[in-house]
Amino acid sequence: MKKALCGLAVLTALVSGNVMAHQEGDFIVRAGIATVSPNDSSGDVLNSSGSHFSVDSNTQLGLTFGYMFTDNISFEVLAATPFSHKISTNYGNLGEIAETKHLPPTFMLEYYFGNADSEIRPYIGAGINYTVFFDEELNGRGKDASLSDLSLDDSWGLAANVGVDYMINEEWFLNASVWYADIDTTAKYKAGATEYSTDVEIDPWVFMIGGGYKF
Repeated sequence: MKKALCGLAVLTALVSGNVMAHQEGDFIVRAGIATVSPNDSSGDVLNSSGSHFSVDSNTQLGLTFGYMFTDNISFEVLAATPFSHKISTNYGNLGEIAETKHLPPTFMLEYYFGNADSEIRPYIGAGINYTVFFDEELNGRGKDASLSDLSLDDSWGLAANVGVDYMINEEWFLNASVWYADIDTTAKYKAGATEYSTDVEIDPWVFMIGGGYKF
């Protein structure tokens, strides 16, 4: 009977004990599903009033890496596998005309609410996003419209996020976060022999859900 009571007491202590969350000196790694949802707008396509470009959403593997300077402040980097987006236009009812890929490394300072023994750690952050575009390619419809030589300028802009970590145990946790990035680019292309450029604001929301590990 005494052994049973001792065992129950130990089990109760393990279940009810505090789980240490992120604290000074910890490295934090997260991985999960990240969806980029553009909040896009653009200037006129081919200088035609009322025409514009639009960019569709895409989902990839999202990654973040961080280091806790204090129990509440960290520096973190957002990375991902390359996002792929279809580009469409309402000019001449062309619809989808091209595709591009991009990588959006984002550098953030984060503030974590609560303290190191909190199981739930909500946080907010602000920083800088750098987006590099590559593999811009016009499809058959774009080429049939005599378009060619599409390229998108890389972008620097501000970024912000909010998120929350829920500790499962001393090392592993669940995560959900929402990011916003100011991504502005210039689309350069030719129609026949004439060169054009159109400013495009992508300004996406990024929704990420997954898990993480601290060490």
